[in-house]
Amino acid sequence: MIGVIETEGDRADRAEWAFPAEPGAVRTARHAVRGALRTWGLDSVGDVTVLLVSELVTNSLRYASGPIGVRLVRRDPATDASVPRPALLVEVSDPLPDPPRERLATPDDEGGRGLHLVAVSAQRWGTRHGKTGKTVWFELALPGE
Repeated sequence: MIGVIETEGDRADRAEWAFPAEPGAVRTARHAVRGALRTWGLDSVGDVTVLLVSELVTNSLRYASGPIGVRLVRRDPATDASVPRPALLVEVSDPLPDPPRERLATPDDEGGRGLHLVAVSAQRWGTRHGKTGKTVWFELALPGE
């Protein structure tokens, strides 16, 4: 696992990890994300962030073989003019190039709810291709600081 990357002074605004594609990755990612959010004083978005990261890391683990990257970026209008209000950007990357597809699960389905949860919980979300795979990202509004 890659540790937290801190930038700009005493207050970290980024954290990034890489997890092996192994069963324990989901649990480890949840704990890492929860710890970073607690350190930043963002407990108000902790539960939803951890839930969505858990879903996306599970998808990566299910379909990709290779490292799974998780990145958190605290976005602030005071330092980034492209951001209208404080937000948390969360990215989950894996080496599989195929984009995920949102589907509606039936009540009896065991899976298929992860991207739907992301879509209804985040203020924005999407996917992008990288050099060696894809990234699924979502953004959550943060309380005004």
